[in-house]
Amino acid sequence: MTPELPRTRQGLAVVSIGVAAVLVLSWAYLLWMDWGMRHMDRAGDMVLMPRMVGWRPVDLALVFVMWALMMAAMMLPSALPTILFYGRTRGRPAVFAGGYLFAWFAFSALATLLQWRLLEAALVTPMMVSASARLSGGILVAAGLFQLTPLKNACLARCRSPLGGMLAGGARPAGPFREGLRNGVDCLGCCFALMGVLFAVGVMSLPWVFLIAAYVALEKLAPRTRWLSRSAGIVLCLWGVFVLAHAGSH
Repeated sequence: MTPELPRTRQGLAVVSIGVAAVLVLSWAYLLWMDWGMRHMDRAGDMVLMPRMVGWRPVDLALVFVMWALMMAAMMLPSALPTILFYGRTRGRPAVFAGGYLFAWFAFSALATLLQWRLLEAALVTPMMVSASARLSGGILVAAGLFQLTPLKNACLARCRSPLGGMLAGGARPAGPFREGLRNGVDCLGCCFALMGVLFAVGVMSLPWVFLIAAYVALEKLAPRTRWLSRSAGIVLCLWGVFVLAHAGSH
């Protein structure tokens, strides 16, 4: 047994434990926030709880933390096999994971700004729920249509097999952080519309957070899932049309 192999195993074990710790922290935070949102009479002075209206920079920072931890909770389970595979074949899996999360943290910053603007426009309530049926229906239709596009399929294929082309073609690695960032961008490209659905169903709706995370994992990890993406796209489109039609009848 070479000296590198024990070190590799140790490094993978450390990364696995680290990912598990992040997941526990993230889901604990989301559960705590969910409790606070449902018990505002007792949670008004909770630490890390943003104000209902009139956000200040500190509130933007708190909402960014919420989005960042939510993205980590939703995306890390399906990314862990890729992170470990990278560690076994290239080493430094923690740096790769850092690059992957950086892409989703950038998305979290954009989602925070979007939520702020929607809140200011009274399209999202202080409880982080859509206040506009037209907004919800439009988001659902847009997310459904994206599921049916070639761009979705291309990003999903690269997200599922990030190292396939590099290992098969012998291309020079770009470095673990850049490789992780590239994989994160590919996963962001195939999943950002699904994350946008949270604006329609409730940003802090934990059942939907869990359901979308489970769907993303199934789409990324199960074999031959193109039919799944198309089916989800059709369901989202029909759901969005129903919501828009219902809004138009009132």
